[in-house]
Amino acid sequence: MSLGRKQRIDNSAWLEAVATIEEAVSRAELDELTAATVADIKAVTAGKCAAYAWSAGKDSIVLGKLCEAAGVTDSMIGVCDLEYPAFAAWIEEHKPAGCEVINTHQDIDWLVKHQEMLFPKDSAAAGRWFSIVQHRAQREYFKAHELDVIILGRRRADGNYVGRNSNIYTDGKGVTRFSPLAAWKHEHILAYIHYHQLPLPPIYGWKNGYLCGTHPWPARQWTGSIENGWHEVYDIDPGIVLAAAEKIDSARAFLKGVQA
Repeated sequence: MSLGRKQRIDNSAWLEAVATIEEAVSRAELDELTAATVADIKAVTAGKCAAYAWSAGKDSIVLGKLCEAAGVTDSMIGVCDLEYPAFAAWIEEHKPAGCEVINTHQDIDWLVKHQEMLFPKDSAAAGRWFSIVQHRAQREYFKAHELDVIILGRRRADGNYVGRNSNIYTDGKGVTRFSPLAAWKHEHILAYIHYHQLPLPPIYGWKNGYLCGTHPWPARQWTGSIENGWHEVYDIDPGIVLAAAEKIDSARAFLKGVQA
């Protein structure tokens, strides 16, 4: 049974798919798809100034390898000041050689003023995080480097917009985005990581890691409540909550409950 839309897949199903990936996707099937995708990237970027967006998430890790194979070696990542320390350390250790880090600088003082963004309750709120961090950083990089196209790891199986009847589009701000993995299934991504033995960031080993994906810690989804959100972050890194409690009431209230 194949995995469906990302938001409807229980994390345990992801883990099962990882464990049994050779039964779902053969090396030969993966290699054929990989060759076709690399050829697609070469065709779209020929004669153009191109770079790829890397997020340290599973899709972008695969994307990076394919782009490098196609001759696209410049890349970027958008971060803010609210990343998990363990994730930030992983990025520094594993980011591609040509990767520029763009910090959009949302910090704890910003979060105090925008607490509606804490542990998003719906896809709209979660989408705002992507808009103010990743999309803003992509746009800044695109303009600064005078790109013709920026390559993303977006896939239709995740419910991502990749273009109308295409896998390339230009948005209202003049940024052209190309998604060569648009037709890749979840299993193809997992298979590439498996067969090529690629390291993944620690997020995928945390609670609901595949469901949540990479994210700044306040953008953590599927917590059910603010209190549960603090509980999950505390289990990952107590220091985050201890620092937040100095300025955010709900974090302080959570800690009182823990210490009671």
